[in-house]
Amino acid sequence: MATLLQTVRDIKSLKIQGSQTIAEAALRAWARAKNKRQATHMLTTARPTEPMLFHAIAAANAGHDPHELIKRFRADKKLIAKIGAKLIHDEMNVFTHCHSSTVVDILKEAKKQGKKFEVYNTETRPLYQGRITAKDLAKAGIKVHHYVDSAAMQAMENTEIFLIGADAITKEGVYNKIGSDMFAGIALTYFKMPMYSCTHSWKFSHKAIKVEHRSKSEVWKGAPKKVHVHNPAFELVEKEFVKGIISQLGILPFGKFLKKVKLK
Repeated sequence: MATLLQTVRDIKSLKIQGSQTIAEAALRAWARAKNKRQATHMLTTARPTEPMLFHAIAAANAGHDPHELIKRFRADKKLIAKIGAKLIHDEMNVFTHCHSSTVVDILKEAKKQGKKFEVYNTETRPLYQGRITAKDLAKAGIKVHHYVDSAAMQAMENTEIFLIGADAITKEGVYNKIGSDMFAGIALTYFKMPMYSCTHSWKFSHKAIKVEHRSKSEVWKGAPKKVHVHNPAFELVEKEFVKGIISQLGILPFGKFLKKVKLK
């Protein structure tokens, strides 16, 4: 069993990644912690772009059983996979960027349903999370075409739908891995291709999101002194680029998702 301190370290270092995985690990650490106030502070400050983590810990502090919350999240995730799989049809080519376990689950569910399709994905520098996606899909028997990030436009030429996850959603749009906004703009402008964000509604935040900037050493270890390396982890995908949100609430246009999630 990981200690509270180890869980926080693993979240910060990305050893634990993926919004739901982070929220579940945080709930388990919070449940074991003797000092709930200290645990709440340490966990909710581990990553600045994790509304699902914040909501989960707030719910635990409000009296909800952490283990029941985890069960709920997992049940919701299965539901999202079934809902999202409806958009995948035979002979379709799917484009995705970075790694989202929700996107992977949707594609695996579509495969389980007997649908034949292929996936085009990007490696996602600097930590290559796209390779996790490629490995997960290949293990499930799904054919994957893997591209360097700068070749994404060539990958999109062959695809019909763009699926991403979400680290956070605000009224302005969806926050996801850096590159997502650029690719969403290209998908819509050049290929008229719809982009959907696959996520849990608990990733919605009324508060402004602070974009995390990670260590420059992830990009270039030992960079020359006059070279200023920038490493933003996330960016805002404007709502105009988002065809819809796939969540446990259904497949909803961005505006309808906002209205529904604010009522929850």
